[in-house]
Amino acid sequence: MGISSHQLQKEFPEFHDRIEALKASDPRFKERLARYSELDQEIEGLERRGAPIGDDKMHRLKAWRAQLKDELYATLTRGS
Repeated sequence: MGISSHQLQKEFPEFHDRIEALKASDPRFKERLARYSELDQEIEGLERRGAPIGDDKMHRLKAWRAQLKDELYATLTRGS
């Protein structure tokens, strides 16, 4: 399986302008986006290095990233 980035702008290119606007105007969105990006980079780095991490921990990290992505998507689609 290949390693892929899950950057929000790549996941939802149709919301690029909205992402930028929310980053500038919504501190909570900006904070969640930063955490999502950190998790994505952490997961990608662990996968690239083949770091010794348990499947349970990797699953938890990916589940947390998915939860944040869902929350961010809900914000992006609200009022659009």
